[in-house]
Amino acid sequence: MTDVTATPPTDERPWLDASLPVEERIDLLMTAMTLAEKVGQTHQVANIDPDADAAEIASGRISSSLYASGPTGGNERDEGVLVGNIDAAQRHAVEGSRLGIPLLFGRDVIHGHRTVCPIPLGIAASFDPDVAEEIGELAAREAVVDGVAWTFAPMVDISEEPRWGRVAESLGETPVLAGRVAAGLVRGFQGDDVSDPDRLAACAKHFAGYGLSAGGRDYDTVSVGENTLRNLHLRPFKWAVDAGVTTVMAAFNDVDGTPMHAHEHLLRDVLKGEWGFDGMVVADWNGVGQLVNAGVAADLREAAVLAIRAGVDLDMCGGAYLTHLEELVESGEVDVALVDDAVRRVLRLKFRLGLFERPYAARPGASNAPTAESRAVALRAAQAAHVLVKNDGVLPLDASPDGGSVLLSGAFVDEGDALLGTWVLDGRGEDVVSPGAAMRARLGDRVTVADGRFSDVTLQQARRAQTSVLLLGEHPSRSGEAQSVTDIGLPHGQLDVLRAVARLGKQVVAVVYTGRPLDLSEVLDLADAVLVVWHPGVEAGNALVSVLLGDIEPHGRLPMTFLLSTGHIPTSTHQRPTGRLIRADVDHEEGRYIDALTYPRLPFGFGLSYTSVEYGAPVVSSPTLPVGGSVTLTVTVTNAGDRPCREVVQLYFRDPVAEVTRPLVELTDWALVDLEPGQAREVTFDVDAEQTAYAGRDLTTRVDEGEIVLLTGPDSARLQSVSITVRNDS
Repeated sequence: MTDVTATPPTDERPWLDASLPVEERIDLLMTAMTLAEKVGQTHQVANIDPDADAAEIASGRISSSLYASGPTGGNERDEGVLVGNIDAAQRHAVEGSRLGIPLLFGRDVIHGHRTVCPIPLGIAASFDPDVAEEIGELAAREAVVDGVAWTFAPMVDISEEPRWGRVAESLGETPVLAGRVAAGLVRGFQGDDVSDPDRLAACAKHFAGYGLSAGGRDYDTVSVGENTLRNLHLRPFKWAVDAGVTTVMAAFNDVDGTPMHAHEHLLRDVLKGEWGFDGMVVADWNGVGQLVNAGVAADLREAAVLAIRAGVDLDMCGGAYLTHLEELVESGEVDVALVDDAVRRVLRLKFRLGLFERPYAARPGASNAPTAESRAVALRAAQAAHVLVKNDGVLPLDASPDGGSVLLSGAFVDEGDALLGTWVLDGRGEDVVSPGAAMRARLGDRVTVADGRFSDVTLQQARRAQTSVLLLGEHPSRSGEAQSVTDIGLPHGQLDVLRAVARLGKQVVAVVYTGRPLDLSEVLDLADAVLVVWHPGVEAGNALVSVLLGDIEPHGRLPMTFLLSTGHIPTSTHQRPTGRLIRADVDHEEGRYIDALTYPRLPFGFGLSYTSVEYGAPVVSSPTLPVGGSVTLTVTVTNAGDRPCREVVQLYFRDPVAEVTRPLVELTDWALVDLEPGQAREVTFDVDAEQTAYAGRDLTTRVDEGEIVLLTGPDSARLQSVSITVRNDS
């Protein structure tokens, strides 16, 4: 955006005086606005046309535009954002309208813009909010070159439903992980000051409960009580709000019969009231209009009433507000104060972004093509997302010239687009370093690279190689919005090839590209080593080779539970105790399933490195934890192997007796610890009573006196415990 004020302040437009506080500028502008102009500020269109929409823009009937190929834009590419169109439209708004209110332009910049980083589930696998912040900052810096001022990310929906394609966009199954990584992305997108020309407004979505869509079917209904919402699904949104996120998107789903676009209690009472969120709530694509489809509104007029009362400020691509709000206010059916509140929030965002000072997007000579610097960010992020889930001593591969022959085979060997993942609107396949290219560059004649189209050829090649590295997994078209599945197994045919290669008795490494947790039971049984690498972005090949050859140690951890089968859904760290005691070692005797055990194949937080790390028993500084105070927990971790590593030391807790049922284990903190071979380090966590807080039966937050069990270990299944007593000394 050009750093020039388009129209200097005058007595007629005092709100253009940038020296005034934002709220005072909003007051001045609101006083000057007609009801029709106010309503226009609540209306967003898709793919604005500066010529066809010129009159609507100049009359103040359009507030914002998003650029997308359609309502499920993450599944198909569009022509991209044309800065010339943005500035032409902006001129109509700034120079051709009565009030000179700039337009707000948004786009889905989810895990990178031109330089694409791992999908959000892969970002979460890093367990590193700093990596998330770096990705958000890079994405913002590139997106503003194309005129984007607002992104619809991060998605913080909590889900234990891998059939749901949108888990690819999620940040894991636990509130603390999702919340901290989301906060990192918000800081990266928005910076310390969202008016910085190189930053974007962020959007926490989808508020709320979207990850509970029935059967993993996108857009489906949600049956959940408010206690579960508060103790689980609302918490990462609160992290994002506390991090300063400027916008929140309402969810498509209903919550126990009330669609979120009409949910006055959660949007207006909780988000805006209880939490004090002063930003803008935006509808999802035609979310207001879909109240008619949901059967709670007879027509768009009634839908507009429900949504504005609920607290939806900006109507995305529906037109219900533009068509009906003015008349609804004049007839007395809608209080003008509701419209004023929505408009204030829209204007507040525009002022905070500095759009009144810098409305135009053009940056002559600027480029957002990948650079060495941006690729370095993408490489670090992709490496951090790699999760080693099995290794029978095969990895790392010998990188020396006489290290033996390697076959790299599978549909992904020379892919570009397929490794970018879902919701990539501006990345380009030709920017991707493929696994084949990276492996050829590193191993030369030692490696045979083949796409594996013919299984008999693959077997011949595998027979000649010392080690076969098979690239398995799903194409990104199988994940993302409206891409749910009924079976979380590998796509058809891949296991057949793996079985055949494994029967040769040679070393087999399986690399899994995926947008969701998959049933990897047979893969884990057949392969000597297994890496889960998600969809890693433009540095896919370089990241993979650096891990396979041991240039860096794998240090990602699973942000979602990997189940034994589709039939085990849902299983996660959300499990709460029931009236019948559950013990993992004997639950098959307790009538859980008659045909299978119930424990996950790979638990939340699981991940290996190329060394072994030993954990001592946790020790607390005091057996009592005063309400309002804290204790320290210390655990000694020792690298017992001969390679360095980064260990993700995890802290969980369990509340044995509470007013409502609580999780059997709940992640509350973690630490990233670098260990040299043979090194032991004491890792200390500060634990305060507020970390044990939860919403009770009356939905208010409480901290109970009594026993709390703290547990430390490398993942949610391998834990050692120590008990403390929470006590109110006041």
